[in-house]
Amino acid sequence: MKHTHSFTSLLALVSLVAGSPFQQQNTRGLRLPLERKNNQVDVESLQTHLAQVSAKYRQGFAAYEANEGHAHPLSMPSSKKPIERGSGVVPLMAQSVELWYASIDVGSPAKTFTVSIDTGSADLFLPSTACKSSCDGHNRYDPSSSSTAVDLHRDFVLTYGEGEVAGEQFADDVVIGGYEAKGQTLGAATVYSSDFSSKNFQPDGLAGFAFESLSGYPAPPLFQTLVESGQLQEAVFGVKLSAAPGGSELYLGGTNTALYQQGNLSYTPVTYAGYWEVTLDQISRAGIPVGEPEASSIIDTGTTLIVTNMDSAVSYFAGIPGVLSYSSESQVLYSIPCNIIENYAPTLTFGGHPFAVSGDTFNLGPLEEGSSDCLAGIAGAEDIDFWIVGDVFLQNVYSIFDMGGLRVGFAELA
Repeated sequence: MKHTHSFTSLLALVSLVAGSPFQQQNTRGLRLPLERKNNQVDVESLQTHLAQVSAKYRQGFAAYEANEGHAHPLSMPSSKKPIERGSGVVPLMAQSVELWYASIDVGSPAKTFTVSIDTGSADLFLPSTACKSSCDGHNRYDPSSSSTAVDLHRDFVLTYGEGEVAGEQFADDVVIGGYEAKGQTLGAATVYSSDFSSKNFQPDGLAGFAFESLSGYPAPPLFQTLVESGQLQEAVFGVKLSAAPGGSELYLGGTNTALYQQGNLSYTPVTYAGYWEVTLDQISRAGIPVGEPEASSIIDTGTTLIVTNMDSAVSYFAGIPGVLSYSSESQVLYSIPCNIIENYAPTLTFGGHPFAVSGDTFNLGPLEEGSSDCLAGIAGAEDIDFWIVGDVFLQNVYSIFDMGGLRVGFAELA
């Protein structure tokens, strides 16, 4: 695939500031800046995050089975809990540690909302005006004030961990980056649990960018709707994640070639079009391979950590001086002395090309203020038997999600 578009002609900056003008429709590739919310990282918040990640994938596997009629190849026996087609259960993660979000316009007349961009789920939801105090601090969607809203007369419940988001399904027009998804199915939430309060979850809602087979509604995800509309020059979106203010973006309909080194772009095919699932050739530490080669992995912007099974996590941290583990019933986190943690950052190989994780992104920060031990960006979970490749890795590369070619590409940053 060639990316020869003029950078200047393709960029149309969309402000994420509340009260910004509504987005103008566009017929070319378009860049959306992503804002970053970073909450304080500690063992408790990461354990909560891991529990939500596990719940998200259990439900994603259940939705896949309901939609496709067979179990997902990566689902473990404990995850194979079929759900009824009409139950409205949607895979979801409350991103309590770190998330990335952009703006969308919904309805007629349009109203602007912010949504977390999550390649590990497939559905779109927003708080509705029928939501009471649990949605305070968020912009609320009012389908009764939109001339293009259609009540689908279906309820939904998004479950994750011990909380839930619930409400009704509507179809309405959604504009993201100047592209319009007409009749996009979305959830208008009447209930937000505390994990989605404005204190813990800064954007208004969430937009899943995975495949329709994971949809709990079920309905085409937002990006798939745009692809099927024929508006995009390519069925591709590119993502750059960065801790630096203004350094993150979602690029729809192509890639931003100014942000990556095209000479080392490496693609790997999607093995099952549900998640963005690809083969992880190898993960290594200080040049030494760790774990089994040719492992299954899922590329997930909605997960902060790199997550694997318990045995692989133990293998990765074995022999590191001063390493400490923090185990709960079904998960394990690790810390390494802050003065050496950068020496043990991983390298992940995709498509035959090794991509190194920086010490800065592998080091999630000290256990507590003044601590000499720092939390590491790889964790283990009992009900995960593959690798979830989250933002600890994705901040180090430019990521290309090619829905048309069913492949994922990585390149070193420019």
